[in-house]
Amino acid sequence: MKGHCHCNAVHWESDAQAAWSCYCHCSDCRRNCAAPVTAFFGLPHEAVRWLGQAPKIYRSSEGVERLFCGNCGTQMAYRTARDKVNIHLYTATLANPGTLPPQFHVFHADHLPWLNLEDKLPRYAKTAG
Repeated sequence: MKGHCHCNAVHWESDAQAAWSCYCHCSDCRRNCAAPVTAFFGLPHEAVRWLGQAPKIYRSSEGVERLFCGNCGTQMAYRTARDKVNIHLYTATLANPGTLPPQFHVFHADHLPWLNLEDKLPRYAKTAG
C-alpha cells in the first residue's frame, strides 16, 4: 500500500493489511478536512513508513494529532491516544483509493442531514467500539 499528498512531498507506504476502513461523520473531521464526510482506514503504527518530507503535526485536542503536508496542506493521518494499535490514514491519500472501500460509518449521529450516502453499511452513532 502506498499513498501521498497532493504535491507529492509527503509519501507513506506499508506492507500491512488494513485493520478496518470507515466513513467518519464527526464534526472535528469535517472541520479539519473542510468536507461533509471523511474516509479513514487503520494500519498498525509501526507498519507505516513515511518517505520524502515528514508530515507536520497539529495537536487538535488532548491526545489527538493530525498529520498533514507542510507544503500543500493535504491531511494525511490522524493519531489518537485512544487507539494505541492503529494510525488512521485518510483513504484519499492512497495511490489507488478505490481499492479500499469503507466497511462502516462512525459518528453517524453527527452526519449532515443533507448528505445521504445510500449504502447498506453499518452505521454507529459514535464509534464502532
